[in-house]
Amino acid sequence: MYKPLVAVVGRPNVGKSTLFNAVVKKRISIVEDIPGVTRDRIYFDAEWLGQEFTMIDTGGIEFVDQDNHFFTSMRYQAELAIREADVIIYVVDGKTGIQPQDEEIAHILRSCGKPVILAVNKIDSVEQEINIYEFYNLGLGDPIGISAVNLMNLGDLLDEVLKYIKKVPVDEESEDAIHVALVGRPNVGKSSLTNALLGQDRVIVSNIPGTTRDSIDTHWTYNGNEFILIDTAGMRRKGKIDLPVERYSVVRALRAVDRSDIAVLVLDGVEGVTEQDKKIAGYIHEAGKGCIIVVNKWDLVTKDSKTSLKYTDDIRRELAFMQYAPILYASALTKQRVNRLADLVQYVSEQQHMRVSTSVLNELIEDAQLTNPAPAKNGRPLKIYYMTQASVEPPTFVLFVNDPQLIHFSYTRFLENKLRETFGFEGTPIRLILRGKKGDEDA
Repeated sequence: MYKPLVAVVGRPNVGKSTLFNAVVKKRISIVEDIPGVTRDRIYFDAEWLGQEFTMIDTGGIEFVDQDNHFFTSMRYQAELAIREADVIIYVVDGKTGIQPQDEEIAHILRSCGKPVILAVNKIDSVEQEINIYEFYNLGLGDPIGISAVNLMNLGDLLDEVLKYIKKVPVDEESEDAIHVALVGRPNVGKSSLTNALLGQDRVIVSNIPGTTRDSIDTHWTYNGNEFILIDTAGMRRKGKIDLPVERYSVVRALRAVDRSDIAVLVLDGVEGVTEQDKKIAGYIHEAGKGCIIVVNKWDLVTKDSKTSLKYTDDIRRELAFMQYAPILYASALTKQRVNRLADLVQYVSEQQHMRVSTSVLNELIEDAQLTNPAPAKNGRPLKIYYMTQASVEPPTFVLFVNDPQLIHFSYTRFLENKLRETFGFEGTPIRLILRGKKGDEDA
């Protein structure tokens, strides 16, 4: 699901990170009284009056010392955030008044075509509210005086944000369309795979790592089923990311996973599973998304009768937490097995939305306890009362017990395995939530 994006911008040291932390209610951004501390954009989800959105904290836009690569990169990062945002909060310093840099930033914002909310920070008392009026000269409408440190008037600021967020257009795509994000390291063949699926060059293909900078949505119908393909920029290990635009691409790719139903993790068949592949897979798993692993460039692998079995064993060992993901060996170049991916996506989607009745689940629980009795802890036996399915995508089950602290993670893993053995749930993680039953004499 797409969440509106709210960017916090301004020159260095005006309190952007303090405001960001106050809104997301966590100390995410580093806060120091030194210009330039926040170098890259930081993304975090926030909520106000039931409306969810994503906040972006940016490095300060610095116009002096144009030869300084550090400050030039910070400015570029902020400009990228402005381009991507749905709403912009422009933070200025109420104590220092308007500075030349403030006017230059205001000039950029007046021409960006996005809603801009002017927040005059460091207005810590009623007496200081007179400092707000000077900022009308920036030509950005009515300024709102706030104190990010003391949380003063943040409600008024967020109310103004909500006025614009509610006007953000919502995708009018078919509810039946399956959103599929193709993710992976740079140069593993994601764009080539997209083109092979579509049968046309809808996406630019290049063998230069990092060619795809943005996420690109493509509508696709196959065998009567509707899909939205999200081709994303490759996610490179942080130490290898040099260009600010590549840092930006990583966040775009992660957001693509967030708004997808199923993520296709593309691996390089020649290189095998890398540490970065593990991190990407971990993000998909934690996000609760369906997953299909595609081993691309299979045409370049020297094979014998046991090659695919060996690769499968290696993948299962390296991605031990993702045993449920089906593996497809393919070649975007020769289109080998590419046509099977659509059927796999449809199948995983069905698995994600499978529902099991409470009565059937309780039969499974009884059988499971006959095979492997519920454990005891410190002489107290675990009592399992019943299980029910709470939701789908991912399939989520609630297990009611006398005391959740009595159950060991190995037993919850055993129950998850029983669910998979009985019902499948291939390609999707399973969530198991423990609930204590009030009033039990052993609870």
